[in-house]
Amino acid sequence: MDKTQPHPLFKLATELGPLILFFVVNAKFNLFAATGAFMVAIVAAMIASYVVTKHVPMMALVTGAIVLVFGTLTLVLHDETFIKMKPTIVYSLFAAVLGGGLLFGRSFIAIMFDQMFNLTHAGWRILTMRWALFFLAMAVLNEIIWRTQSTDFWVAFKAFGAIPLTMGFAISQMPLIKRYHLEPASLQASEAEAGDIRNG
Repeated sequence: MDKTQPHPLFKLATELGPLILFFVVNAKFNLFAATGAFMVAIVAAMIASYVVTKHVPMMALVTGAIVLVFGTLTLVLHDETFIKMKPTIVYSLFAAVLGGGLLFGRSFIAIMFDQMFNLTHAGWRILTMRWALFFLAMAVLNEIIWRTQSTDFWVAFKAFGAIPLTMGFAISQMPLIKRYHLEPASLQASEAEAGDIRNG
């Protein structure tokens, strides 16, 4: 199915909108009300993404599924621990998928981030390892914050700290992507686009 490239502001709205709503509802009511609103907003964002682009990114699908599972546990059991652990589970899962892929000579960055660029085998390996370590660090950071800080502080970090950190890290990888970029004209480029690093 053909994918339509969304406007950057639309992409930003679908990613930040649910988090901002989560922050606002928590500030006005409590974490449980915010969790319910967050779950609804996540589903709405995925539907909007599909309606506009005929596609939902893999990361959004995985994150959305975990939000619904842990959000439901939070509300049913009335235990905020579950929603607070959700980012840890998501980050750890992404780190495990990327790190595990490397063990089998594959890079899942292109699939996970829904991106279209070609890198050399060495480029895929380095980029994948960097993202795996970043996600692992974010999992540890989330655990430290929710276990040592107030709920309001954790919510603020989730809404206004995690996204800027991720965007900043992504931007910092651009020199690496440019350094190992391949023009899509050869068999090697096709293999690189698929994330195949077994022959590198």
